[in-house]
Amino acid sequence: MLKTRTKLTLYRSVILIGLALALLGTACSHPVRITPQPPVEKVLSKPEITALMPSVTASSPPTATGTSTHTPSPTTTQTPTIHPTNTPLPTYVVLRGEVLERANCRYGPGAPYLYKYGLVPGSNLEIIGRNDRGTWILVQAIGGNNSCWVKASLMEIQGEVMNIAPTYLPLPPSPYYRPPYGVQAERQGDQVTIRWIWIRLRAGDETAESPYLIEAWLCQDGELVFTPIGPIGPEVTVTDQASCAAPSHGRIALAEKHGYSQWTEIPWPD
Repeated sequence: MLKTRTKLTLYRSVILIGLALALLGTACSHPVRITPQPPVEKVLSKPEITALMPSVTASSPPTATGTSTHTPSPTTTQTPTIHPTNTPLPTYVVLRGEVLERANCRYGPGAPYLYKYGLVPGSNLEIIGRNDRGTWILVQAIGGNNSCWVKASLMEIQGEVMNIAPTYLPLPPSPYYRPPYGVQAERQGDQVTIRWIWIRLRAGDETAESPYLIEAWLCQDGELVFTPIGPIGPEVTVTDQASCAAPSHGRIALAEKHGYSQWTEIPWPD
């Protein structure tokens, strides 16, 4: 009987030890999860907030460090030009005049220039220019812009013609003919003879004026005088004295109804 109880007690002890070991193994394989507690928020007072804020120092805006290639131009101070009191600048005017008789108005200041249009007696015109000596004047309708040249003696001018500005206008160009060629000149005393190769105009291109125009600056009584010439043939002789300080010179162009060719300089003899 006693043996039987001892065995039962031993058997119970083994069972308890086995359960204890089983529980211990389960506890080791499944660790206990610990849930963290939220931190306790601390409410800061105003002095504490001020102490934690960084110190900010006011500064000027940043300066660009890029290199500029633009160099400002220096300010230019204009100095007025002072003319000597003994050489005052001329003051030119625009005058008016009345046509005295029927007249041809031309492209240049002289009879050799091509005809542009006619003027009728009694016409009142503006006078806006003149040649050097005032013998030919540049006129146009009052307020107009289609000017031409007329001989000054054919108009009654209201004022002094030399108070008008000396003027020269370019001639209308012709695209159909080459400039004169083979131009040469020779001198015998005060006489200069100019020659060139004659160019025949096409039918219908002829005009009432000469087919050539020479603009020459000739020495006369110690002064260079602008002289337009309309030669009839391929040769012309002009008077050119030797008493001027400035050299004489000239040029020649072909003239036809459409206008003028380019100029050819005349090789003026000494």
